[in-house]
Amino acid sequence: MSQAEVIPVPADWAARAHIDAKAYDAAWDQVKRDPEGYWKGIAARLDWIRKPTQIKDVSFHREDFRIRWYADGVLNASVECLDRHLPRKAKDIAFIWEGDDPKDSRTVTYAEAHAETCRMANVLKAHGVRKGDRVTIYMPMIPETAYAMLACARIGAIHSVVFGGFAPDSIAGRIQDCGSTFVITADEGLRGGRVVPLKANVDEALKQCPDVKTVLVVARTGNNANLLAGRDLDYAAERAKVSADCPPEPMGAEDPIPARPRRKRAASWWR
Repeated sequence: MSQAEVIPVPADWAARAHIDAKAYDAAWDQVKRDPEGYWKGIAARLDWIRKPTQIKDVSFHREDFRIRWYADGVLNASVECLDRHLPRKAKDIAFIWEGDDPKDSRTVTYAEAHAETCRMANVLKAHGVRKGDRVTIYMPMIPETAYAMLACARIGAIHSVVFGGFAPDSIAGRIQDCGSTFVITADEGLRGGRVVPLKANVDEALKQCPDVKTVLVVARTGNNANLLAGRDLDYAAERAKVSADCPPEPMGAEDPIPARPRRKRAASWWR
């Protein structure tokens, strides 16, 4: 295809678009003319627990550097992802999960995702996770991974997601970096037909992480996860004990949800 060739947008796509070229140009003009007014309007799309009165608070002066948006607003990210859709879309599909084998797939509705997120959140709370605590998530690509992230957001915990292909040393480094004491993992993962020993990798990593007190283990393959008494928890058993209702924790718009490393490590990106 030459650089000059333009493929027109199908008419039915254009009709369903959230914005057209004219509206885009108008929005861009408003951003340049009145950026705070524009972003105040964007904020109105969200379901705030307390609406922000301050939109932009920015200083690039070295002695007082800050970049804050909606600093006095209060909301909860899991509510924005799930709860706000329940009145009209509870039975609609929230996401489609496809396993390593495409035959292993399922759909999850907003109502189901909400209930499972609340159960995961209540399990975390039952085992001492509170607002501001750090939780490491080392999981395969399964729905429970999404529930774990949303559950952390729901109770105000800070989650650190570690790529499911990382080896024990890399897992340990990331646990240490964020000061996590709670790990969520699975017995095993599946990638390209190969089994990934997630729980075994965590066990090895935790030899370097004595501060971790609890490991929550989700069944993916159903193989023996070698649960360590006093530290490891079977998620299915814990899930059966808790409610599918968990009130969201009010969070400031500037409160962290993903974890920020406490220290820098050279070349950590490739590990």
